[in-house]
Amino acid sequence: MTASSISEILPQNFGYVILTFIYSYVLLMYLGINVGKARKKYGIKYPQMYSDKENVFNCIQRAHQNTLEMYPGWLIFQLIAGLAFPLSASVLGAIWVTSRFSYAHGYYTGDPEKRMKGAYGYIGLFGVLILSLTAALQLLNVV
Repeated sequence: MTASSISEILPQNFGYVILTFIYSYVLLMYLGINVGKARKKYGIKYPQMYSDKENVFNCIQRAHQNTLEMYPGWLIFQLIAGLAFPLSASVLGAIWVTSRFSYAHGYYTGDPEKRMKGAYGYIGLFGVLILSLTAALQLLNVV
């Protein structure tokens, strides 16, 4: 398969959606590396997920875990929205991914309330959800 045959299948500008997926992978690697560093710093051995003593470790772990919990749903909606509305989906996807960095850095303080610095990510998440719904309704000739 060549680049020209891919462009016959995928919409123009879908490359931006792919870049958003790559950006999200960088996020996951970053969060995972930070958990690994925190394990070493706080002496939390595998397979222990959380610490009874180190709240900051728990916050670092939880920032990563919560992102992993949200990720499958975001991926599905990002893909659907990206196929129908690639530029809008890319912007919304970049907002969601960037917000997860903000969410993590707020959580890393050890004060779980500060994770809300990433709350703007709901713009991106609900945005791709609405675009996915719009695409479904268009395919069903409802709108």
